[in-house]
Amino acid sequence: MNFEVFVLGTSGMMPLPGRFLTSAMVRREGELFLFDCGEGTQISLKMLNIKWKKISAIFISHMHADHVTGLPGMLMLSAQVDREDPLLIYGPARLHEYINQTRKLLDMYINYEIVVKTVEPGIVHETDEFVVEAFKLDHTKPCYGYTMREKPRPGMFHPEKAEELGVPRGPLWSKLQHGVPVELEDGRIVQPSEIVGAPRLGRTFAYVTDTLYMKSIANHVGKADLLLCEGMFDEALVDSAREKKHMTAKQAATIARDAEVSAMGLFHFSPRYTNRDLKILKAEAREIFPTTFLAKDRMVFDIPLKD
Repeated sequence: MNFEVFVLGTSGMMPLPGRFLTSAMVRREGELFLFDCGEGTQISLKMLNIKWKKISAIFISHMHADHVTGLPGMLMLSAQVDREDPLLIYGPARLHEYINQTRKLLDMYINYEIVVKTVEPGIVHETDEFVVEAFKLDHTKPCYGYTMREKPRPGMFHPEKAEELGVPRGPLWSKLQHGVPVELEDGRIVQPSEIVGAPRLGRTFAYVTDTLYMKSIANHVGKADLLLCEGMFDEALVDSAREKKHMTAKQAATIARDAEVSAMGLFHFSPRYTNRDLKILKAEAREIFPTTFLAKDRMVFDIPLKD
């Protein structure tokens, strides 16, 4: 069961050579989920040879150009690949207006259904196997972070215990695996907990960008396997970060530490930093969260199941 994260763009404000605007994608069991869609997103997808026809949903953090300017091209492109399923797009209230007006002004040819849903804090997208939660951030426009969490999986089934208790192979084993008690021919009731281990945790990806530091963010991204978090400035520019409602790399690291995430990649870098300068951000973040790394365009992460 695959769960891969692709970093499509890491720049804030403006695209740079080799550093496109902010975007990331999750591929889970063949389905694609896009987080933000900055300028250059299509190029990274092409370079990674990802089939965007499989995009099921897009999650937009906020209505600033560097997070949505890639959307029109993505919508038009999807009309060229015989898309049949609706495309779900989640984001702030004005996202619906932006998409409708852009379609009208550009006279877009769209041959599939686009469903735009306004985000409120809480679960915004749910299937039998995972949920996507939105939570408020503090930026100059309404802004949301997202976590994609797999639901706990059933515990390990122990066939030797079932045999010891006299549970015959077949439908009764299946019921126990799905958490249903069973009654044997002699009248005994066997509980799933006697044969099935504790539920196993799924995987979590968290996406946080364009916000002031908020202690509460750690509560929403807790225990994430991978957190992509903006670290737009170094500490020397903390006043500028506060004025523009962004975070420093050190503040991002504080969230990662408090949330006890497994790994954190900094992204959404200010264009003032050359690739060589970015080591300043990494060094400052590692004072707080030692395993911080700098996300780079087209990095790929395969997140394995824990057991």
